[in-house]
Amino acid sequence: MRLSRQPIFQIAAKRNAERRKGDQNYLDWLQTLAKAGEDMTAKDYLSQAYRIDQRINSKIEQVQSLRDISTKVSATLTHAPPSGSRNVHRMEDVIVKMVDLEDDINKDLNRLIDLKREIVTVIKCVESLELQTLLEQRYLCFRTWEQIAVELNYNLRWIHRLHKKALDEVEIIRRT
Repeated sequence: MRLSRQPIFQIAAKRNAERRKGDQNYLDWLQTLAKAGEDMTAKDYLSQAYRIDQRINSKIEQVQSLRDISTKVSATLTHAPPSGSRNVHRMEDVIVKMVDLEDDINKDLNRLIDLKREIVTVIKCVESLELQTLLEQRYLCFRTWEQIAVELNYNLRWIHRLHKKALDEVEIIRRT
C-alpha cells in the first residue's frame, strides 16, 4: 500500500485544523513540520516523537518542582510588622506558572498523539512486518537497540542492518 501524493503532514493538518481552530501554536507547529518535513531524513522524521516526549517529561518535572515549592510556602509569625516590599502574590504566581506549564503539556501531548498517528501511517506502508515491528519498537515505544535485539531474537549488528533497510523504505514512502 502506498500513500497518496499529498504529504502526510498536510492530511493530518486538514483533519486536525477544524478540531483546533484558533490554536495558533498548533498551527505554527504544523507549518514548521511541513517545512522541516521536506528537508528531514527518514531517521529525523521518525525521531520527532521522541523529542516531543522528552519535552513533555521535562515540563512534567518542572510542574512537580513548582508543586514542591508551593507546599514549602508558609506564613511566618513575628511581632514585627511586615515590610512593604514582600511579594503577597507568591503562591498565586506559582499556581499560574503551574497552570501555564500544564497547558503546554496538554498541547505537546496532542502534538505527540497526532505525530504518532502520522508515523504509524508511514510505518504501516513498510511491506515487511519485521521492519514495521523494528520501527515501532524504536520510534513509538522508544526502546533501545539492545531491547529490540532481545525481543526480535537477533544480534545487534543485524538489527542495525534491518534498521538501515527500514529507513530506506521509509524514505521512499515519504517521497511518493
